[in-house]
Amino acid sequence: MTRRRRIYEGKAKVLFEGPEPGTLVQYFKDDATAFNGEKKSTITGKGVLNNRISEHLMTKLSNIGIQNHFIRRLNMREQLIKEVEIIPVEVIVRNVAAGSICTRLGITEGTPLPRTIIEYCFKSDELNDPIVSEEHITAFGWATPQELDEIMTQSLRVNDFLSGLFCGIGIKLIDFKLEFGRIYEDDEIQVILADEISPDNCRLWDIKTNEKLDKDRFRRDLGGVEDAYQEVARRLGILPEGGPGDLKGPTAIQ
Repeated sequence: MTRRRRIYEGKAKVLFEGPEPGTLVQYFKDDATAFNGEKKSTITGKGVLNNRISEHLMTKLSNIGIQNHFIRRLNMREQLIKEVEIIPVEVIVRNVAAGSICTRLGITEGTPLPRTIIEYCFKSDELNDPIVSEEHITAFGWATPQELDEIMTQSLRVNDFLSGLFCGIGIKLIDFKLEFGRIYEDDEIQVILADEISPDNCRLWDIKTNEKLDKDRFRRDLGGVEDAYQEVARRLGILPEGGPGDLKGPTAIQ
């Protein structure tokens, strides 16, 4: 296995130095966390499934002109990505009330929202990713007003496309989280989609039964987490033969 220098390790992924300048290798772990890391476990094969699902969705988005950091999948757990300067803002796109918005605003889970709502959180584990306004983002220099406009536009396009894609396979896209980053090319700065899109950061419900097919099964101790992730991959037509399998990660140079 190729030895690479570890750049960053998060809750669900590890970033390693890429084979050429401007690239990174993104490795998907089986680790599962919830409530800002207070709840932890391992879901066998989750990293393999999320790698394939995110590859599939990022490729589809590229095909409709949504630029993102994905370059190609390297193996069952790794993908080659563009190195970006992450904007420290998480974008939450909501179509149906679920999760924290229900607690904060007293809305019954499953209530369709009057329109798609976009919320922003400051990306900080220490502060538990607090909700912030556009004013906070621009005042503190996390993103410029122009970058924020681009983020909003891209987020709504992603939502429109993914909502239709998932609807076509019998899944309702309740809400999801996006992250964006900057790339510098020819003295120009571009804001592109980064991170991943998978059942780890999307709420996905079966259209007919409202069965949860995402990480809420882990958060709420519903069981069947592996089966739910596999069902999403199966409906997308990308479940590897013989199930998700396993593959050890690369050895990092300390």
